[in-house]
Amino acid sequence: MSYSIERANVFIAESKHLLVDQYRLHYHFMGEFGWINDPNGFIQYKGEYHLFYQYHPYQPVWGPMHWGHAVSKDLVEWRHLPVALAPDQEYDRDGCFSGSAIEHKEDLYLLYTGHIMTGPDITKDYYQVQNIAVSKDGVLFEKDAHNPAINTDQIPSHTSQKDFRDPKVFVRDGQFYMVLGSNDDQGKGLILLYRSADLHTWEYVNVMAQSDGTLGDNWECPDVFDLDGVDVLMMSPQRMAPHGNDYHNLHSTVYMIGRLNTDTGVFDYNQYVPIDYGFDFYACQTTLDEQGRRIMIGWMDSWEAVMPTQNGHHWAGAMTLPREVIRDGERLLFRPVAELEQYRLDGLHAESFEVQGQQVLDYRGESYELELTVDVTKTEQFAIHLRTGEAETTVLSYSPLEQLFRFNRDQSGIGPGGERITSLPTPEGKLHVRIFVDTSSIEIFLQDGEKVMTGRIYPQQESQGIALYSNGITQVESLHIWNLARPERV
Repeated sequence: MSYSIERANVFIAESKHLLVDQYRLHYHFMGEFGWINDPNGFIQYKGEYHLFYQYHPYQPVWGPMHWGHAVSKDLVEWRHLPVALAPDQEYDRDGCFSGSAIEHKEDLYLLYTGHIMTGPDITKDYYQVQNIAVSKDGVLFEKDAHNPAINTDQIPSHTSQKDFRDPKVFVRDGQFYMVLGSNDDQGKGLILLYRSADLHTWEYVNVMAQSDGTLGDNWECPDVFDLDGVDVLMMSPQRMAPHGNDYHNLHSTVYMIGRLNTDTGVFDYNQYVPIDYGFDFYACQTTLDEQGRRIMIGWMDSWEAVMPTQNGHHWAGAMTLPREVIRDGERLLFRPVAELEQYRLDGLHAESFEVQGQQVLDYRGESYELELTVDVTKTEQFAIHLRTGEAETTVLSYSPLEQLFRFNRDQSGIGPGGERITSLPTPEGKLHVRIFVDTSSIEIFLQDGEKVMTGRIYPQQESQGIALYSNGITQVESLHIWNLARPERV
């Protein structure tokens, strides 16, 4: 089958009427039709936020990757643009894989991985190269005549000759740098660093960082940026073994705080930390906006996860809410962008009341924001039950004695179940929770962004109740629920 941008755009326009809305999200980004995964090319360009993404428009399953494209003024209301890239050249014939965007001389450059199959086994028979596409208007992109920009002969011999992907480009000291995900062919993931003066001619610098054997067998979607005087590396390690309560998904996301030495090409760091402690978060990418904020967005699903909308709904995949990345000493905080507050409508508000046993709230909904501050010094367990119905509920619970927060979706509907647990100290016995519920997703921001837990759920539409539960006495200091206006989708 031959692919082209024109063919993809016509197919999308003619097929959108087939979408089933049952689990479609109200205020999160989704594709127009078919499958989406990794966010790509996230950038603010000429006053608008641009989000590109891995896209298979023809079916709600992973397939030959295109780049979808949308723009926004406020990171919440998105306008779909024509498909930006299609696998239509010899150097990307089996997929335009993930990458990034950068502005150079007022043009918008996309750097992406071309995927080329060499045989029938999709897990073994392939190689990958790095390519460039350029736009003067931020909408129509022309692939560079000299692609690939980095070919297979520029892969160092001591690393994988196949897994060589997901370029993220940044500027440091007047030079362009590119980080790429790879592995050492011996079961350890790593990041490669390249340097260029013009975005077109690249030289290999070094292995920038490498797994010590505990951080997965392949690293994907690296991102390096300066944040308040330190360097941050984010990446997605594959098949990482669990560490206590952490890293229980098949694939994970982590950050390291350290220092990148561009002369040696080595990133020095002391520890790695999960970015999200829930079920469905992968392949995050950041951008620096005109307000000086470092904004991050991730794929709100995961590889090998059960996605009910693949069966008859004609779509699969969504993005997380955009999150601001904030340095707090030697750790990072992640908070939903402030623009979301502009979409708050009337809801339910209460202050200073006690909960003993179960208390059903006078509110029902499937798309809202909930903010809660409670004193848990006199309780053994406090819980929030969301999307409750006759036989369904999603349970968020906290044990002050264990200092553990749990996200349980065993009764959340037709999707996958399971529980994720994370440690969470509550200084002075105060628990602060901010939750975004949106039809088939939940994002939980704990202690003002110290930890975040993300998961997809698929309850019946009728399951819209909310209840609080306390084993002991829980003092609710404040409770706010806002209906959230549904942004326009164009």
